Formats: sequence, C-alpha cells, structure tokens
Amino acid sequence: MLTYPDINPIAFQAGPLKVHWYGLMYLIGFALGWLLGRWRASRPGTRWTGVMVDDLVFYVVVGVVAGGRLGYMLFYGYDQILTNPLSILKVWEGGMSFHGGLIGVLIAIWLFGRKHGLRFFEVGDFVAPLVPPGIFAGRIGNFINGELWGHPTAVPWAMQLPCARFPEHCLGLPPGTPFSPPLHPSQLYEAGLEGLALFALLWWFSSRPRPTMAVSGMFLLLYGVFRFSVEFVRMPDAHIGYLAFGWFTMGQLLSLPMLLAGVVLLALAYGQRGAERRAGRSTG
Repeated sequence: MLTYPDINPIAFQAGPLKVHWYGLMYLIGFALGWLLGRWRASRPGTRWTGVMVDDLVFYVVVGVVAGGRLGYMLFYGYDQILTNPLSILKVWEGGMSFHGGLIGVLIAIWLFGRKHGLRFFEVGDFVAPLVPPGIFAGRIGNFINGELWGHPTAVPWAMQLPCARFPEHCLGLPPGTPFSPPLHPSQLYEAGLEGLALFALLWWFSSRPRPTMAVSGMFLLLYGVFRFSVEFVRMPDAHIGYLAFGWFTMGQLLSLPMLLAGVVLLALAYGQRGAERRAGRSTG
C-alpha cells in the first residue's frame, strides 16, 4: 500500500496572497492548450492563425472557469448556494465540474465562431485535442487537494490518507488511528484516462483529415466512456450519494449524454462523407 504524500495545497504565499496548486494546475492546462493550438495553427494548409488561437484561448478560459464552477454548484452543491451564495466564488477550494466546464466551452466556441465566421464544429474539432492536457492538470490538482477519492480497496497501489487531514475517511476507526483504509486514487485514474490516454488517441485521430464533427464526436465518446468507467470505483459526493441501483452516480448520469452525442456525431460525420462520395461517383 502507498501513503498519500499530504502535499500542502498552497504552492506559495506572498504576504496575504496565497497561490494554490489547484489554480496553478489550471494555468498549466491552459498554457499547454495554447502551445498545442499555436503549433497546429502554424502547420501548412490550415485556416487558423496564432492570433486566432490567442483569442480562442481567452474565450475557452472564461467558459471553463465560469461553466465549471457554476456547473459544480448546480450539479453537486446546490444546497451551498442556498445557504451561502458567495461560496460560488471560492474556486480555490476546489469544486469544478467538467460537465459544467464543457457547457461553458461550447458556449465559448459558438461565440468565437460567430466572431470569426467559422462553423461551430470547425472550431470544436480544432479545440477538442487541446483539452485533455488541461483535464490531466486539473485531476492532478484534485489529487493535491485531496479530493475525489475512490472506494476502499486492496490493490497494491491503493493509498492511505492521514486521518488528521481527512477525518471523513476515518470514521468508525479507533481514536488515534493514523491512516484511513486504503483507497483507490481515482483522481490519478482520471488523469491517466481522461488526460493522457484521451490526448494520445485524439491527437492521433485528428492528425489525419477527418470529416467535420468526427473529432468532436470522438472526444465526447471517449471522455464519456472513460468517465463512466472510473465512476465505478470513485466515491460519490457524500451529500448526493448514488442516484440508483446502488452504483449509478451523478457523474455517470452527466456522462451518458456525452457518450450518446459522440456516437451521433461520428455517425453523422461519416454518414455525410459516405453520401458525398456516392454523389461524386454518380456524377462522375
């Protein structure tokens, strides 16, 4: 078994200003997306320019932060809004919903496309491969924050948490017990699947010409599958619990529309390309 390193969530402090690792991880994710977008915009034959990528990143940052925080508070912390409306501003404490952030990014893509005269899925297909590095960084931020742990387990890589910092995971243990039962490090599973694996697959998939909507559809499908799978070992939010069957979580409920939308977009993309090819043969 492994012991959680109990990293201080504050990276550094300058007087009253505290800089949290969680926020730094988001900055790293946005920087990686910007660099990758700039590189893709520099390739021959693309309509994109570096200035467009700079503008796009601004739109996406606003969409991720606003949508992620609002989504989390509405999906997972609605009771907190009722008791303390200002809690919605406490981003540094964690609590960002990927699904809410996705909605924010979709709105940002639509607004950016209107400004630059691009179709929605032209922008979406360009953005999709740039997102997973940010997801990876965000999940590492979750790990440093010590949130989103999995169920107790006996796998060799399970982690024990110090009870002094995580008393909620040590309930029912004798007083003075130093560590929690071993838990799945589900944040790291998500970092590996939703971050590294999703990036590798999408970067490869999008490196060749694909019909419009295909890259966006592949992103939605793969993320939906990865997130739905990890939810089986991730503990649900304590104030929500399981929604049904003793295993179905809010994360799975929110991932199902993504998974289905991905299948639909891929079917439409390749169905349309097939129809265009048949039409070309018939006119030839």
